[in-house]
Amino acid sequence: MADVTYRTFEPADTAALVELVARGMPADPVTAEWFAENVLLDPNFDAEGLIVADGGDPARGVDGVVGFVYAVRGRGTPGIPVDPDGGWITVGTVHPAERRRGVGGELVERAKEFLRSKGSRWVIYSGYPPAYFLPGLDAQRYPDGLRLLERHGFGTGSRPVAMDMNLAGYATPAEVVELREAREREGYVVGPARVGDLPEVTEFAAAELAPDWGEVVRASFVRHGRADRVVVVRDPDGAVVGFATYGAYRGLLERFGPFGVVPSRRGLGLGKILLHDTLTRMRAEGAHSAWFLWTGADTPAGRLYLDAGFAVTRTFHVLRAEL
Repeated sequence: MADVTYRTFEPADTAALVELVARGMPADPVTAEWFAENVLLDPNFDAEGLIVADGGDPARGVDGVVGFVYAVRGRGTPGIPVDPDGGWITVGTVHPAERRRGVGGELVERAKEFLRSKGSRWVIYSGYPPAYFLPGLDAQRYPDGLRLLERHGFGTGSRPVAMDMNLAGYATPAEVVELREAREREGYVVGPARVGDLPEVTEFAAAELAPDWGEVVRASFVRHGRADRVVVVRDPDGAVVGFATYGAYRGLLERFGPFGVVPSRRGLGLGKILLHDTLTRMRAEGAHSAWFLWTGADTPAGRLYLDAGFAVTRTFHVLRAEL
């Protein structure tokens, strides 16, 4: 049985790490392009935080990279803001044949020590705003992963859910058409953004809804150049009070969101109008489904999605440990 050693990432590791995700997290394989965009080209990337376990047992058919973990913290770089007090573990796994040998635990502790040495006061798995792999840990698919993190001081803080909706037979409900007509008579305007609208939309999204959403809208337009994939609602005074978008993450047409309405205008059905307008546009572009990774199941947004026809497909544990 070969000893396992631990080291920082080397460029030649990329293919092995991508393959390891497919072996260790079979429900969530990634491509080399995804790995480059969300790990290696993350503006906060530090090679010291990408920790690789090397060795394995040839008798088990494993020789070489057997595990890894990616830990990251904010470095004041441009782009989506992150809390300077925090650290994140975004992805990590161990080859199935090498589990229960302490490799996973050692990787977690090394990741925590890296973050601690850089000044982080706490660590979250996963939920890293600039580039999260998954919102958290899917305990149904990876129960050993949950037990591992709990043994190393992590506790569950929230349980967001992912949802999907089949659009093959979708049509805008008549009640939503009537609701939209009523809001339009009051002076609200709903429609696709123009290029010139995007600075206002990005500022609104970041200031009123979530700090990272403005950058998501900006980066998605840079990627695909489609301002019309951002649907905007303006109030009778012309101010942006809500938006929805799709295709924003990695250009995936069927991925819905982000999406939100300013709190002062909630309760008017504007979110429902935005949601269904966006689904209609997605269907017109040929999408056969709509999906997203993160909402609260028992929240106004979660109930809106369920009422529209979405169904919960996964539940995640967002875990946190103090450092």
